[in-house]
Amino acid sequence: MASTLPTVENVPSLKPPVEEATLLHKQLLRGPFWQRIPTYREVGEAEFLDHRWQAKHSITNVPKLLAAIEGLVDEKFIDDARQGFAHAPMSVRVSPYLLSLIDWQNPYDDPLRIQFIPLQSRLLPDHPRLELDSLHERADAPVPGLTHRYVDKALFLPLDTCPVYFRFCTRSYAVGIDTEEVEKYDLHADESRWQRAFAYIGSRPELEDIVVSGGDAYNLRAAQVTLIGETLLKLPNIRRLRFATKGPAVMPQKILTDDAWLDAVTRIVDAGRKLHKEVVIHTHFNHPNEITGITETAMDRLMERGITVRNQTVLQRRVNDSMETMKLLVKRLGHVNVHPYYLYVHDLVKGVEDLRTPLQTALTLEKHVRGTTAGFNTPTFVVDAPGGGGKRDAHSFEYYDRESGISVFTSPSVHANTHYLYFDPLHALPPESQERWRHPAEQQRMIDEALSKVGTR
Repeated sequence: MASTLPTVENVPSLKPPVEEATLLHKQLLRGPFWQRIPTYREVGEAEFLDHRWQAKHSITNVPKLLAAIEGLVDEKFIDDARQGFAHAPMSVRVSPYLLSLIDWQNPYDDPLRIQFIPLQSRLLPDHPRLELDSLHERADAPVPGLTHRYVDKALFLPLDTCPVYFRFCTRSYAVGIDTEEVEKYDLHADESRWQRAFAYIGSRPELEDIVVSGGDAYNLRAAQVTLIGETLLKLPNIRRLRFATKGPAVMPQKILTDDAWLDAVTRIVDAGRKLHKEVVIHTHFNHPNEITGITETAMDRLMERGITVRNQTVLQRRVNDSMETMKLLVKRLGHVNVHPYYLYVHDLVKGVEDLRTPLQTALTLEKHVRGTTAGFNTPTFVVDAPGGGGKRDAHSFEYYDRESGISVFTSPSVHANTHYLYFDPLHALPPESQERWRHPAEQQRMIDEALSKVGTR
């Protein structure tokens, strides 16, 4: 007997179907949106989608940036940004694509502006316990540019440049050029330095997983991608490689038009597969507005080549700390075949205290995000423990004092019998706690009190 498909009328339903118009994660920005910026009004699609044009016209100093937005904002904003950059630890580099995604009708509250253009009026004093290299990456570096913290994983930093520079970079101690605030630690691309890293990796049989970051793997030339990938894959102990890049979020055009770079990555992915080794891309989207129709086309191209992409988001105040925004980000990432992997509670980074949220924000968000979509498309919320404890599940604290803002973590597989302290931003604390943090003796007293709650120091 021939079967017939059920009609809508005779399909039992426990709930009505969702209206297509409410599925916001599918509604991606398309069309020549960049032409809203006077500087790019005459730029056609072919030119805007060319990665070479994007790189050539990326803005690399404050006067050019402020000139590009002149007429879009008032003089008060211009002066606010000028003073903000004077106190920023990161140098300036903004792509035309990124500049075009900012809502210049409301620049003070736009989530992309907040991440890339500092305003003096919004800056807050750094937390008194902040360190420039808060994660102690250099302390765990057996050779320059290689951090070996976890037993089986190492972080390889082959270069110190990126396609753009965002304000909250954890490696502001090394990435980009010197600023008025920070003299950078030198990690420029140097193959002799790389060879020392390769030799160390090959000498440690416990190492299986290498993250190739920087800086940003987007800025490696095709030949450099090939050299690094082939060298690491030839090491019998290495099972997994990850190329880390913010590029897809800030310049997806490279994936569409830089065939040499993409072909090099594809060859390494294919070579790894034949060796039964995993090679993937890790990227960095923080807000749904960073995902456009151009992003989707670029991610489709990666998927067609069998390249897995995972995402690591940083939790930021006024950027993605609302339930609606975070749920939309997670859904939209899944829609363009990018797997949400980690959601980081913001590191203690110089000059961006205004972006940090308390740990409690992450705990609350996780509760609401989980169940929004499939588990494999739900990020793990983590704290990268200051002082070198590594990534800890945000819920796994040994003690959390919401009054003083001190949370205590342990990391038995990294450094046994050590306590790692994370500090909520002072602006999120009660006034009496903020007052205690103004006095060094009280700071230590609060820390001692928190540690006493978990037993020994």
